[in-house]
Amino acid sequence: MRSREEGFIWITEILNSGYSEDERYLMASKVVQLLGNHFFPEVLVRLHYLQPAEVPPLLDFLSLCEKFYATESPPHPGSIALRILSIAPEYADFGPTILPVLSSTLLPTHPLQSRSLALGVFHRFMPGWFSSQMENIPSCNELLQAVGDPFQFIPNLPLQDGGSSGTVNDESVKAVAVLIEFASSDLWRNHLSRSNFTSCEKLMSMEEGRRIALGCMLDTATRTWPAYLRTPAKITAAVRRLEELQCLSTAEVVILWAWTTGVIDAANHDDWRLIERATLKFYQTHGMGRLATLKHHIIDTDWTIEDIHLEFLLERIATGYPCRVERVRRRPMTAEEEEENYVIDLRISQICQSRKLYRLFEHDPTTRTVAVEVDEMDLSSGSSGASVSFMDLACDYP
Repeated sequence: MRSREEGFIWITEILNSGYSEDERYLMASKVVQLLGNHFFPEVLVRLHYLQPAEVPPLLDFLSLCEKFYATESPPHPGSIALRILSIAPEYADFGPTILPVLSSTLLPTHPLQSRSLALGVFHRFMPGWFSSQMENIPSCNELLQAVGDPFQFIPNLPLQDGGSSGTVNDESVKAVAVLIEFASSDLWRNHLSRSNFTSCEKLMSMEEGRRIALGCMLDTATRTWPAYLRTPAKITAAVRRLEELQCLSTAEVVILWAWTTGVIDAANHDDWRLIERATLKFYQTHGMGRLATLKHHIIDTDWTIEDIHLEFLLERIATGYPCRVERVRRRPMTAEEEEENYVIDLRISQICQSRKLYRLFEHDPTTRTVAVEVDEMDLSSGSSGASVSFMDLACDYP
């Protein structure tokens, strides 16, 4: 095999040939092993990404593999094919095609024992789950049953938060991000069950767990599924469905998403009325004591300067900044200060959001409690150490 392109051609030719299934499996397995050496060399000089046209041959090969796992000992060539699929292109739309393979591979009893890897593929192929073709697929429920609780049956890393312990796994959190989007989808929400979020609820009840989840949700919205929880309708639908499932900690993370990420345009008053109405109803129904979590995340300066958050916001420049700020005192600025202005604007938006929250719950935003919280927010610009005063700014944040 002289090139990877030739390898995928060989797989297609072999699988479509007139040889017996045993012969096709053996020959295609050899080609997949060679492709594995190409994609994952011992010395990784550069990362080779899978191309969309290369996905179908691997899926066909994995389907054939299902008939032979019971007759051979590991390692199985299917593991190589699944690993190559894990570096598929973002925005890959192969939902109906990959669904049968994943529904089997995700099971903890599957011979590949690659549930963690399969959860990663489940996340990476997320655009396919919302394809119009999925509307006519009767096995959506089968896929969700196979996903089950994403934190079950795979190795986890310890997570400590204020003396309480939990577990976290990157691929599991990515799968949860997909499930939360499912809660906002007409196609998927009724297939979800409380058991899909059992461990997720434990994770979301901890501060560190909420931050990890929000980071993964931002990553998903930036790099995998641009429509991720993008509208008030989707956000409120997800909260409502998670409430029905009694997954209140996960529902609250969706509310944090709406208030702290900048996903909702600051200038869109109609959108914010919907978010505010859903927020007010949630905390009035499930306890005002929970409100401290939202308040903390709004004014959390460490959260705002994470790279993935800034990357997400920069993707949204065309639709608006997190707040509209005009610098009243004009003066020449260095290039470094110009770059840091966006971080400053983001931090100012936190203060505006905090005031919005207090108005929503009929608290006086000028009380000492709020003033202390605002004063604690560091408006320094980061690496340059430059700072800004509120006297230098005019913020018309709604």
